[in-house]
Amino acid sequence: MTGRTADTGSEGGPTLRRATVADAEILSALATRTFSETFGHLYPPADLAAFLAEAYAVGRQRTILAHADYAVWLAEQDGQAIGHVAAGPCGLPHPEVATGDGEIKRLYVLRGHQSGGLGGRLMDAAMGWLLQRGPRTLWVGVWSENTGAQRFYGRYGFDLVGEYIFPVGATRDLEFILRRPASG
Repeated sequence: MTGRTADTGSEGGPTLRRATVADAEILSALATRTFSETFGHLYPPADLAAFLAEAYAVGRQRTILAHADYAVWLAEQDGQAIGHVAAGPCGLPHPEVATGDGEIKRLYVLRGHQSGGLGGRLMDAAMGWLLQRGPRTLWVGVWSENTGAQRFYGRYGFDLVGEYIFPVGATRDLEFILRRPASG
């Protein structure tokens, strides 16, 4: 899926659609919930709250959704957003990142909807969009202790090439940088 049409999925199953600026509040709430479900237990409440207020603010989501170089897909089930993926130009701190490289910015699915292939459908949508103009190097950052996500990205041809520190409030996490070469 590369564009603006919905992916209806299986009968009664989750659908995917490209998010628009009108979805900023939905995306903000979903991103806050999925990050909190996945990582909230790792941080002091003040650090988590500060991070969520900045990273997933409605205004910030509106800016991302309005930008031509970024794309976000929402997965929905029965009218409720249950997952999302965001893609755009690579902003990871690696010396080999080049102009034109793409990045999977984030990919999250609510806990109760995981392990059913939805993450793969979201990933396929984002990669299809990132590669629609031809082969290019793709990147993703992943928490160093999230081995499940590392295996998931490995199935898409991403390999470990570096690391960096990711701040969540005053907490500092070790993140891995994964890369999929243009020939991948």
